[in-house]
Amino acid sequence: MKRPKYINSKYLIILLFFFLTFFVFNAFSYSIYIKPTGNDSNPGTPEKPLATLQAARDLARIVRKDKNITEPIEIIISAGNYLLKDPLELTAEDSGTDKSPLIFKGAHGAIPVFSGGIKLPAFEKVSERLWKISIPQIALYEGSIQQLFINGKRAIRARTPNGNHLYKTKKASELAIDTNKSANITVTTKKIYLTSEQLKSLSSLNDDELQRVILSVHHAWDRTRKYIQARSIEDSAIYIIGKKMHPFNKLDNSSQLFFENSRDFLDSPGEWFLDPSGDLFYIPREGEQIKNSTAIIPAIEKFIVIKGKESQKVQYIQFENLSFQFTKYIMPMAGNENDQAASFSEASIMIDYAKNIEFKNIEISHTANNGIWFRSGCSDSKLTNSYLNDLGIGGVKIGGLDIPKNKTLVTKNILIDNNIIRSGGHEFPTGVGLTIFHASDNIVSHNDISDFIYSGVSVGWVWGYTESPAKRNKIVFNHIHHLGWGLLSDMGGVYTLGESEGTVVSNNVIHDIYSYGYGGWGLYTDEGSTGVVMENNLVYNCKSAGFHQHYGKDNIIRNNIFAFMLNAQLEATRVEKHQGFSFTNNIIYFNGDNLTGKAWDKANFLASNNIYWNTKNIDLQFGKESFREWQQAGKDKGSIIADPNFVNPLQYDFHFKNKSTVSKIKFKPFDYTQAGVYGNEAWRKLALLDEKVAKQFEKEVNERILEDGD
Repeated sequence: MKRPKYINSKYLIILLFFFLTFFVFNAFSYSIYIKPTGNDSNPGTPEKPLATLQAARDLARIVRKDKNITEPIEIIISAGNYLLKDPLELTAEDSGTDKSPLIFKGAHGAIPVFSGGIKLPAFEKVSERLWKISIPQIALYEGSIQQLFINGKRAIRARTPNGNHLYKTKKASELAIDTNKSANITVTTKKIYLTSEQLKSLSSLNDDELQRVILSVHHAWDRTRKYIQARSIEDSAIYIIGKKMHPFNKLDNSSQLFFENSRDFLDSPGEWFLDPSGDLFYIPREGEQIKNSTAIIPAIEKFIVIKGKESQKVQYIQFENLSFQFTKYIMPMAGNENDQAASFSEASIMIDYAKNIEFKNIEISHTANNGIWFRSGCSDSKLTNSYLNDLGIGGVKIGGLDIPKNKTLVTKNILIDNNIIRSGGHEFPTGVGLTIFHASDNIVSHNDISDFIYSGVSVGWVWGYTESPAKRNKIVFNHIHHLGWGLLSDMGGVYTLGESEGTVVSNNVIHDIYSYGYGGWGLYTDEGSTGVVMENNLVYNCKSAGFHQHYGKDNIIRNNIFAFMLNAQLEATRVEKHQGFSFTNNIIYFNGDNLTGKAWDKANFLASNNIYWNTKNIDLQFGKESFREWQQAGKDKGSIIADPNFVNPLQYDFHFKNKSTVSKIKFKPFDYTQAGVYGNEAWRKLALLDEKVAKQFEKEVNERILEDGD
């Protein structure tokens, strides 16, 4: 009998390796490759890669159509920098399936950078304090440059006054000059009166120069931005033209303003000015060297546009380990009208009528607009483990601005988890860290949201007791902090609107919220907020109050810690016949005579089983009533005045030495250290706000407190 021949074990291992490699490659993915040195006429193999996302998209379309692909299609992008001349546009034609998604991903260990920015020529030295770049071909940049980045840092268009301490408006008036009844638009001219100091800053400008100057006015929660049309030396006034102001938020003597875009305003490090002749001037910041400084201007408005149809959604597309940098915004000649939360402004990544779209470990930075918008008809999608920073407006938007007639098209089930969303409002100060418009059943969890000029998280887009689709949204375990900068009013760490049954705001840490005028609140249930549960939140260091309800009904505020608010700990505004909210099992810890503000003592709400502690040992006052009188009137039954025994509240350590006191009100301790991002040490370290920014915030807040006499 002939013995069988056995393959040498060495060769068996090699054959097995090639078999597995072939099987894994074909069974688990079909790969298309992109490299900076690639060419779009190549076949997209590792040896002959493509050069652009658009070419890879087109090849993926062909592959899916011709080869009946059932495995994932991976577009693998090598490390390096790629110039995005146009946005990547994806339609239903690019859809994948559950088992065969389309994946754009950085190669193993790489974070390739897609830039919408153009590098300008080298700087020339005018003097030690002034550099310039000659751009005679200014028409190539659509005749205007409105954003500039030096060495990856946003430069400031020449302005006066510098910094965040703006001019205060003397007074303003408005006169209608035209009405379009069919469009329901009234055009007005606005006359803004200036002080002698403010007028002097414009005095050397001729008429042509004056009409290139942009006026930005902050009024309450809005911003109006216009080119100056004319001035009146006799009246010490300037004129702008635009839509009629809302009667509830006009320009008046409570507004703040600044001027930008004149060579005369170029006086501070980091500022720049583009002369109509094409000379761009820049004052270098400390430490910048002309020989190794790079100037970049953004040339595109968007990185990615995903656009399906109501009848055919884009599905199953993923983006992983990618960086997108530099988008532009050019203000139209008509300027910008006031617009709450910069609602109409688009994002660098726009998504409409899509589902199962996922962004993981991506960066969006140096934008002139918002980061990403899951807008109309989106569902079952994610943004996770991503870094959104240096944003022109806001971070993330969810849902459309109009309620769709087909309710199945309401945006829903979007997960925003474990992201750092930081530093916004550089073009539009009214941008929000994260906004949910007409959208339901979304989860916003474990994000770090900081350094915005307006609110941290805004939920709902209906004012008053009118049906709203913004239901069952969950805002949980987020760290929301260092907002406001004393520039806008009527804002909050978490801000809600309208009928929001099932919405939960819990386990968040919210602190350092400082508005210009009224309204620097931690938790803020605004117009008609209904059915919102706010529990297990730690809120401290807010200007106006830790919690404020304008008006609403059936909201539950329980088991929260409120500490060290500046003007008042708790506030309410409108007195309504129905019960606005219940306020139970909370701890209120403060150090002055500022327990309640506005109409807290008059509002219709249920309060019980709370702990109040004033470290200055001043008797509690609820409006004009003492704590005893307050309780005798039926309020705060079961509530006590007692030290909750925090470990070190002055250092913001709100753990308990013991729980004997808080147990008396059935307070349930929660681990507030779980708020914010999670993951490896490097990621958690990145989430820490830069110490210089935190100190600057504290400095400016303290200066404003002294100015205001708070």
